Amino acid sequence: MRLASAIAPAIALAAALALAPAAAQAFDIKNMTEDERAAFDAAVRDYLMANPEVMIDVSKALQDKQAAQQASDDKTLIEQNAAAIFSDGYSYVGGNPEGNITLVEFLDYRCGYCRKAHEGVAGLVKSDGNIRYIVKEFPILGEDSVVASRFAIAALKVAGPEAYGKINAGFYESFRGEVTPETLAAFAQELGIDAAPILAAMNGDDVTRVIEDNHRLAEALQIQGTPTFVLGGHMLRGYVPVEVMQQVLADARG
Repeated sequence: MRLASAIAPAIALAAALALAPAAAQAFDIKNMTEDERAAFDAAVRDYLMANPEVMIDVSKALQDKQAAQQASDDKTLIEQNAAAIFSDGYSYVGGNPEGNITLVEFLDYRCGYCRKAHEGVAGLVKSDGNIRYIVKEFPILGEDSVVASRFAIAALKVAGPEAYGKINAGFYESFRGEVTPETLAAFAQELGIDAAPILAAMNGDDVTRVIEDNHRLAEALQIQGTPTFVLGGHMLRGYVPVEVMQQVLADARG
């Protein structure tokens, strides 16, 4: 329907010009006689059959316009929620905390696309050396996702950012299977982390508040899936290759 509404004015003009000159001057698409309607339909068909590339051109123009509008809307949303995005006081901050640009990731440890993005994001943050990297725990794929996020958030609170960094990466790189207290304890042991205080803290109200706040922020930003990234004034919704992220990064710095 959007494509049809966008292409209609161009077709109407082409059809009008295809009619007799006098008819073209008086052409009114809303008040056509049956004969005029038949001529209009024939002209439209003939024009599109002769120029099928018009459909491609109009479709691309519409997509470009929608993408530009989405980018503008996203920039406004980021500006309106900047404090919660970039300085909430409880999210993990990695990479270079003093970096000249911030990359924020909304993630779910059970999300296949988050797993796919992990290596590229970690490599980009490490190789660049000047990216401040923030993680927003955003579990949306069931109870295992929630339990995994609770464990990571509690680890940050009771064991610090180094332990969190290991757990965050480990959920993608080595952890497999059901998320239970037993599997989490074994997972932490493999990483050289004491699981007991983390397990004791993971169901606390303060951990719950972090997840709830992140869900409220995601709703405000119209985020419905993972991964979603905020980079500079841009929002990257869904998985993107690291090459695309590098280009956005260069544009944001430029």
